[in-house]
Amino acid sequence: MRKVIALAVAAALAFTATACAEDETPSSGSSGGTGGGGIKSGLKVAFLPKQVNNPYFDTSDNKGGKVAVEEFKGVYSETGPSEASPSAQVSYINTLSQQGTNVIAVSANDKDAICGALKEARAAGAKVVTYDSDTKPECRDLFINQATSEGIAKVQIKLISDAIGPDGGEIAILSATANATNQNAWIEMMKQELAKPEYSKLKLVDTVYGDDDDQKSFQEAQGLLAKHPNLKGIISPTTVGVAAAGRYLSGSTYKGKVQLTGLGTPNQMRAYVKDGTVKAFALWNPADLGYLAAWAGASLASGLISGKEGDKFTAGKLGEFTVGKDATVLLGDPFTFKADNIDQFNF
Repeated sequence: MRKVIALAVAAALAFTATACAEDETPSSGSSGGTGGGGIKSGLKVAFLPKQVNNPYFDTSDNKGGKVAVEEFKGVYSETGPSEASPSAQVSYINTLSQQGTNVIAVSANDKDAICGALKEARAAGAKVVTYDSDTKPECRDLFINQATSEGIAKVQIKLISDAIGPDGGEIAILSATANATNQNAWIEMMKQELAKPEYSKLKLVDTVYGDDDDQKSFQEAQGLLAKHPNLKGIISPTTVGVAAAGRYLSGSTYKGKVQLTGLGTPNQMRAYVKDGTVKAFALWNPADLGYLAAWAGASLASGLISGKEGDKFTAGKLGEFTVGKDATVLLGDPFTFKADNIDQFNF
């Protein structure tokens, strides 16, 4: 009997040792596997937009980022403030860091205000990817740029010039928040573009800010026309602003007389294109932007890239991308939407 017991104990100890050895084997992911392309499975990926319940970010995050995270078997979440302001995102970053989030994808309301919180999150182990709007380079690991500032500026000025016609005239800009990194970069580039000889008949007379709030943007558009009775065109490089301006112009006596272009989504702008309020506008596919941000963050968190210039990674269905200068990844050129193609898109 003692021999039988001894043999049973030895067998049990051997089984336990084997199990422990298996437990100690390094896992390729936080849940013990890979989610495709060498990406760790189980990665917690959180999207922090400028503001939640914004149609643009609903598309980029929930129809782009979420899809990517599901593809590589991660855990997706979206959180953020209901109003876009410079410091509103700080508390959300701190919470995500405390929750052990692996990847924080954030569209910055201000290039400086959230840097301290992001640096703490990175020190705690999170990989930080900015998308749509950047912080200072030292505050994040990668920036997913929807298009170059030069490219966006050229498209915006070309579209408003074509819409107004060869006689030119006064134009104004309806922007988002005064501190938005991307908006300010585009505006500066637009000013440089306007200095070119071919646009000498266009005169920028005002820049106003709607704070990515629908009602305020509507009122700012209305105010521009009251302040500048000779205004011929408005550029609004923000999805909230251009839709609000479209709504105002379409129901006013200025419809067809004051031209509007900007950056908007097809679903927001379709009615204004079809009723003649807007001839053309531009945008990249925000779903692709969020999708790329998620894959980039997961590649960082999986150790496939470090964010240095020249790093290459695959972003699912979008294919291969290369990290450029200042740890920036470029999605591509903006696309122009107009009456003959807008019904081909649904976002």
